[in-house]
Amino acid sequence: MKKIIYSVSGVGLLLLPLMTFAQTAQKVLPTDAGPFGELLTDLVKFANGVLIPFILAIGFLVFVWGMFRYFIAGGANEEAKESGKNLMIYATLGFVLIIIFWGIINLLSSSTGLQGKTAPDIPTGPNKQQT
Repeated sequence: MKKIIYSVSGVGLLLLPLMTFAQTAQKVLPTDAGPFGELLTDLVKFANGVLIPFILAIGFLVFVWGMFRYFIAGGANEEAKESGKNLMIYATLGFVLIIIFWGIINLLSSSTGLQGKTAPDIPTGPNKQQT
C-alpha cells in the first residue's frame, strides 16, 4: 500500500510543473479547435447539462427509497432497516463521488478552454439601419 501511495505522490510531483503552466497554455491554444474541439465541447456540455444531473436524480431516488425502507417498510424488521440504511449510505457516497466528478470535469474544461458559451449573446438594442 505504501508503494502505491509513494508512486502516486511521485507522479503528482512530476506533473506539478505542467499544472502550474496550465493557465498560460490556455492562451496558446487556437481559438478554432476544429471538429475534434467541437466534439469535446459538446461532450462537456452534455455531461454538465444532462448526464450528471440525471445521475444525481437517480441517486436522490435511491436515497429516498432507502429512507422508505428504513423508516416505513422496516418497522420491526431489522433486515429491512439494515438494507435501507445501506442504501442511504451508498446514495450519500454516490452524491459525493458525482459532485467530485462534476468538479473535475468543470476544472478540466475551464483549464483547457473547452467550456464554450453557456448563454446566448444578449442584444443590446434594436438593429435599425439609418437611411
